[in-house]
Amino acid sequence: MHYQTKPAALAVTLALAALGQLANAADSTDSTDVQQMPEVVVHGTRPDSQANGSSLSPAQLAAQAARSSDSAQLLQDIPGLNLHAAGGFSSLPVLRGLADDRLLVKTDGASLIAACPNHMNSPLSYMDASKVDSVQVYNGAAPVSAGGDNIGGVIVARSAAPQFAEAGQILQTGNVGAFYRSNGDARGANASAILANDHVSINYTGSTALSNNYDAAADFKKSGLAATGRAWMDGKTVGSTAYKTENHELGLAWRDNDQLLEAKVGVQRTPYEGFANQRMDMTDNSSNQLNLHYNGQFAWGELDARLYSQYVRHSMDFGDDKQTIYGIYKGMPMDSASHTLGGSLTADLALNARDKLKLGSEIQRYNLNDWWPAAGGTGGMGPNTFWNIKDGNRDRVDAFAEWQADWTAQWRSIIGARLSQVKSNTGSVAGYNTTASYAPDAASFNAQNHARTDLNLDLSALARYTPSETAQYELAYAQKTRSPNLYERYTWSSNTMAAVMNNFAGDGNGYVGNANLKPEVAHTLSSSANWHAVDGEAWQLRLSPYYSYVENYIDAQRYGTANNNQTATTGYVVLQYVNQNAQLYGVDVSGKLQLAKTTGLGSFTATAQLSYTRGENLTTGDNLYNIMPLNAKLALVNTLGQWTSTAEWQAVRAKTDVSAVRNEVKTPGYSLFNLRTRYENKRFSVDVGIDNVFNRFYTLPLGGAYTGQGMTMSRAGIPWGVGVAGPARSLYTAFNLKF
Repeated sequence: MHYQTKPAALAVTLALAALGQLANAADSTDSTDVQQMPEVVVHGTRPDSQANGSSLSPAQLAAQAARSSDSAQLLQDIPGLNLHAAGGFSSLPVLRGLADDRLLVKTDGASLIAACPNHMNSPLSYMDASKVDSVQVYNGAAPVSAGGDNIGGVIVARSAAPQFAEAGQILQTGNVGAFYRSNGDARGANASAILANDHVSINYTGSTALSNNYDAAADFKKSGLAATGRAWMDGKTVGSTAYKTENHELGLAWRDNDQLLEAKVGVQRTPYEGFANQRMDMTDNSSNQLNLHYNGQFAWGELDARLYSQYVRHSMDFGDDKQTIYGIYKGMPMDSASHTLGGSLTADLALNARDKLKLGSEIQRYNLNDWWPAAGGTGGMGPNTFWNIKDGNRDRVDAFAEWQADWTAQWRSIIGARLSQVKSNTGSVAGYNTTASYAPDAASFNAQNHARTDLNLDLSALARYTPSETAQYELAYAQKTRSPNLYERYTWSSNTMAAVMNNFAGDGNGYVGNANLKPEVAHTLSSSANWHAVDGEAWQLRLSPYYSYVENYIDAQRYGTANNNQTATTGYVVLQYVNQNAQLYGVDVSGKLQLAKTTGLGSFTATAQLSYTRGENLTTGDNLYNIMPLNAKLALVNTLGQWTSTAEWQAVRAKTDVSAVRNEVKTPGYSLFNLRTRYENKRFSVDVGIDNVFNRFYTLPLGGAYTGQGMTMSRAGIPWGVGVAGPARSLYTAFNLKF
């Protein structure tokens, strides 16, 4: 049987037309005895929290987890979401042009913070891809209850809910899994186990992953020694992309008919992770987490409470592909330590048949020390410790109220306000020594009052109209506010070497902080129209345009005059964070159409995505940095029994709107073809796939500058104008066995 409608046909036609245009611009170069109880706690997935958001199911996530150990990679099927490349399992999500700390990322309810001048230990890097069970992504106009201290949106990643046995029984279950990927010789394993009765559940999850450097499809640089004193590297190898990491978590849960109490203790140990767009590499990262959660269902509504703590000890130095000997110095150790303590309390009140009220509060205390031990001797990196941030703290207290009203069966409104106080401060700093390279900057910084208090107001208003079973429309406005992070406010040295080590943009430039930065305030107008079949499967088309005006957007300006820093149009430069005004606008389109459904061949469904984002600095007329160009994805999905197979075509236009102040490099367009298949029954699943089937060479549009090898301590010690190449063809397989 064939299904076809005008909106669905429009979706596929639109994607095909876009892909054709993009391609022309592309670079030419079964058992049932395992007892599993349903989830007993609602984690913000009720219909009212779906406003301005997209979700990914466990089935969608499982298919992507075989391809990468990076949890951020699981999000690539969310329209408008792209990835800023970083380490092998530490990519930074970019949602409609806004990334990193402009997004709030929650992992099992905890809002974690990167504790690194290069943001190597991003929040999602602490949750292995094999552990992610569901994802909810809200855009920048989402209701205030989704979270504060962000202007671009909220990403909520959750592991599986605890499982319990039937009354009077004992549940013993778990799974083991492993994967292999040919490009980079990546491999790893994961395991979990559950022991439970009807009231108490004990759970363990663990995973490990490691990889060598991956290869591009063609030479993008010269072959030779990766750096002075380092091993030979060919022109295809993307340096500093190897990694190794290990995660363990032990959970204990208790429930009765209406309540759930959970406690989780987790550790992560990462002995190394290379970064192809940073001048340093991670040489150790240790994280210890505690997460306590309570949920209660009462006659008056629902109460949810959480308390979490994380301690991070982080170290960086030059990895195996970067020069480590600089005269008398062997390496350049950089260390940081942080402690995050947070909590939240939310009450959902059903006032009457029409009205619901959600009240909540959050606290977060964050402490950070960032120091660089002397590298030896009495030269530029000695004899003292360099204090990048000393006794830094950033404490936030929020309270919000949100009212949802179902006026009729067709009309719903959600209106909310969140008030936030953010206090930040830091102590006195010092350079490696008291020479002119460091002393004047340190003295100037120490003479300032560092304490800052921001009072931030977030507002959100959404109207949803559902005229029929096949259509839904939303219009939303939000004012969202983000206070600067500690590195934006308090990094102080204009010394070129020190500045280039403070960079979470991945562009190879140096950055100096600005204690007088104001919070960013985004005014976002977002709408969506969703047309779909009654069953939600035969066809669907969603169109979502948006516009955001950002007051006090934290961009950058040139700092200092040495080496033509003010006028250079090529090469790496030194910048300082500064408040300016900006705008971002664009549209996301997605759709699907069931092409056929037969007994012998299964069902065939076409899916399509198209996203366009434009970002402009209104103060200077420059383009915003790292904006994804027009991109589209078209897939043909076949489901036959327990098999799901996908043929996928991705296409990206050339990136030509680049940030002049950063000397951002343009990238050519490209297209990729991927194949994958998955078999799954109640006991066993296996994935097999090929990414980049035709072995096309391409440069990652959001990959930043290639700084993965060579003399990276020196600003001009590595070639400028080379982007980070994307991976060549990779064959992969993964399996999971439940017991």
